[in-house]
Amino acid sequence: MEQNLRGARAPGRGFASPHRLAVSAAFLANGFLIGSWAPQIPVLAERLTLSKSVLGLLILTFGVGAVIAMPIVGRMIAAGGSRRPMLGCGVLLAFGLPAIALAPGLPLVALAVLFTGAMAGGMDVAMNANAVSLERRLPRAIMSSCHGFWSLGGLFGAGTGGWIIARLGAAEHAALVGLVTLALVTGWVRRGLDDHHAPSAGGIPGEGMETAAAALVSGRAGVLRAVVVGLFALFAMIPEGAVLDWGGVYLQDELDAGTTVTGFAFAAFSLTMASFRFAGDAVRGRLGAVVTARVCSLAAALGLIVAALSPTIELALCGFALMGVGISNMVPIAFSAAGNLPGLKPGIGISVVTTLGYSGTLLAPSLIGVIAEHTGFTPVFLTLACFLLVTFAFARIIGVADRITGDA
Repeated sequence: MEQNLRGARAPGRGFASPHRLAVSAAFLANGFLIGSWAPQIPVLAERLTLSKSVLGLLILTFGVGAVIAMPIVGRMIAAGGSRRPMLGCGVLLAFGLPAIALAPGLPLVALAVLFTGAMAGGMDVAMNANAVSLERRLPRAIMSSCHGFWSLGGLFGAGTGGWIIARLGAAEHAALVGLVTLALVTGWVRRGLDDHHAPSAGGIPGEGMETAAAALVSGRAGVLRAVVVGLFALFAMIPEGAVLDWGGVYLQDELDAGTTVTGFAFAAFSLTMASFRFAGDAVRGRLGAVVTARVCSLAAALGLIVAALSPTIELALCGFALMGVGISNMVPIAFSAAGNLPGLKPGIGISVVTTLGYSGTLLAPSLIGVIAEHTGFTPVFLTLACFLLVTFAFARIIGVADRITGDA
């Protein structure tokens, strides 16, 4: 059986293998659509005359959809592998932004946002599970570079979105984004690794377990570890989500940025995040997951403080860029840890961690909107910087990310 398992790993090898390109395309497509959502937010608020509080609730709906879908997709992955959910959610996601841009009123917009969030969240779990399965077939880590493609997609989406909207219109921009996303998914993602029979991080299911009770205890312990890793991801993803959802509004309302510039907050963040994610696997290999996470936490906190206290658009963008450097490898390391937890299949561990992590994007946006309407964004951003000091203090909990990677 060991010989068969090793034989099954062979197709996944190589940087430019079809499986590697497929999962990279999935991250690229997901990031591109979510990045394209960022410049649509101020336009949507203006079109529907929404207050910050109502806009926050609408953004909350995106998070609700994601969190509802994540455990469902996690169970699907545990039963049948990650490839089909990754492909199916990706195809449906392509229709999300056009539905938001074309919906005529707030109720239908809310439904479209809920649907888009569900497809984005479901695809997120599936593509991360697929990346973990592939990573375990390779001699080195790939998770940070996979997330680098997500950031690259976010960079293109956010960086070009405002410019396209200003010249073509919001609906035309959304249609273009949908076509690009659909082309990526149908052209490359469909070639993803079939990990239907992938074993859990603890080995071949059932092997080494003396009784069913022992397996149950191991599973419960694995879920508990996943919850702890998920809390780490939560504290890293809340500040990241704040830049995505409110960075453009912050530039527009408090620093008088125009429509074309509003997408640059997330674009600057994504540019540095993408760059450092492509280098992150090598850094993690040299420093280890724990030290890498601590250095990243400090850089992210400093960047958010600079953005919060900036008197100019340019300095704020520099702060968001530094924050991108810090955030770059925190979430990928957490997801690698989730996929390598003993006794859990990658789909289960990742669904727990993503659900907890993305609950930050579920709760935080509405709270940020309500608070910022009364205090402005500066106190909010400074508070979020403290979250990153928590991840610094508790970075040791994601050390399991170094445990399995490269086991071939």
